[in-house]
Amino acid sequence: MKNKALKSLLLASCLISSAGLAHAADVTLNVESWRNDDLAIWQTKIIPAFEAKNPGIKITFSPTAPTEYNASLNAKLDAGSAGDIITCRPFDASLDLFNKKHLVDLTALPGMENFSPVAKAAWSTDDSKSTFCVPMASVIHGFIYNKDAFDKLGIKIPTTTDEFYAALDKIKADGTYIPLAMGTKDLWEAATMGYQNIGPNYWKGEEGRDALMAGKQKLTDADWVEPYKQLAKWKPYLGDGFEAQTYSDSQNLFTLGRAAIYPAGSWEIALFTSQAQFKMGAFPPPVQKAGDTCYISDHPDIGVGLNTKSAHPEEAKKFLSWVASSEFADIYANSLPGFFSLNSTPVKMSDPLAQEFVSWRGKCKSTVRSTYQILSRGTPNLENETWVESANVINGTDTPDAAAKKLQTGLDSWFKPAK
Repeated sequence: MKNKALKSLLLASCLISSAGLAHAADVTLNVESWRNDDLAIWQTKIIPAFEAKNPGIKITFSPTAPTEYNASLNAKLDAGSAGDIITCRPFDASLDLFNKKHLVDLTALPGMENFSPVAKAAWSTDDSKSTFCVPMASVIHGFIYNKDAFDKLGIKIPTTTDEFYAALDKIKADGTYIPLAMGTKDLWEAATMGYQNIGPNYWKGEEGRDALMAGKQKLTDADWVEPYKQLAKWKPYLGDGFEAQTYSDSQNLFTLGRAAIYPAGSWEIALFTSQAQFKMGAFPPPVQKAGDTCYISDHPDIGVGLNTKSAHPEEAKKFLSWVASSEFADIYANSLPGFFSLNSTPVKMSDPLAQEFVSWRGKCKSTVRSTYQILSRGTPNLENETWVESANVINGTDTPDAAAKKLQTGLDSWFKPAK
């Protein structure tokens, strides 16, 4: 009996020890992020999908309020208490973290081959030799329109600037709708949904942006001034008092059915779909003439990197390689319509408006906002100055040429292109 009891005790001890070893083998990776609106998607879709294929690796998603994220993350990184996975803002904020050796070089990470140089630009060094975050999603610019209004007025989707203004004239003449829902009070709206939306068709996307950073083009060149000349033409088509109209005012004008066209970012899709009581469609920025190559602002918004002080770098790399996969791309893009995968493998969107936006990648060349890489590191800040001048041009307080001259003079005061 004693031997039996001893054997039972030893067996139980072994089982307990084995359970303890199995438990100890589980690794938990903590994800830092500012996207607190994503919490449910991570908990119900992203984390279960990854953990099902990677037993022994657990993921904890720990978001911080967007306005507090940068300061909180920097404090944690300096203290050595940040999570394993760092959600990366685009361009300079994340580049600064890499330069401070807070982020691991992921250039050779399996899965990085799934992204184009443009997709990786927001999380790469200036010379493009090192990439330090896996691209997750971008937002695309264009125009969202009220289909019911277009049908009522017999307007076809405009593809050229002449067709665009003909449509605006028809909407204005009818008087039922404000042709364009955009204001200038918040400044950034005029630049982001105005200048950066239509501009790539004039400066030829990456070609012009690269030339500007290399000092081979200036903001006073015709290709950079012309978008401002177009914005100046928008003024008669905006609502009364547009100078005092905020971003949220513009959103409300459109979703309430009072405006026919909304110069948009794709991040509006989920909100507009939930609020608008009419059918919507979207079209890319019209080209100057039929047959021209079209360009879209396909702007990187979010990526993920690896904390250099992570206690579990190999497990973290497994997760990051999965984020670089088409499986993750499909889950994320369809959970957040309007935030599009940067993966080279196309994702079929379940939301028709989101699918329309993302389809433009197949016929237009993608670029990023011209002011975001390198050109806004000094004072005056080109991004912020572009906000001001875009609003001034639409308001009529600056001519397109005067606005361009102010921007170039400011840039010249601190930016010296590498020779």
